[in-house]
Amino acid sequence: MKVFLVLWIIPIVLLGTWYGLSFYDINFGFHILTRDLHDLVFTIYGNMLGISPESIPPLVLKAIILDTFLVVGFIVIKRRRKQIWSSTRKLFGWTEEREAPIATASSRDADYSRMS
Repeated sequence: MKVFLVLWIIPIVLLGTWYGLSFYDINFGFHILTRDLHDLVFTIYGNMLGISPESIPPLVLKAIILDTFLVVGFIVIKRRRKQIWSSTRKLFGWTEEREAPIATASSRDADYSRMS
């Protein structure tokens, strides 16, 4: 699960860092962080998708939010699997076949166990 979370968070952090630094043209001397490259990348993506370049960042943000909800849902399901399954069984009235009634000793056997 840790590898899954790391592989999910690294691209989001890299994309967010690149977007933030290039949007405000904080480039530290790197051409990849310039505002010119930022505008060029979104123009290319806009032309490929047939939409305006200004509408791409909100779409990416919506996708990241949806992915976050999915990842959190997977984590919740993994950690609470038994509780979810038992509440689902109770909701639909399902019982497990392996749950047999516990055999109790007859009253005569119970009397003998108290004597010893």
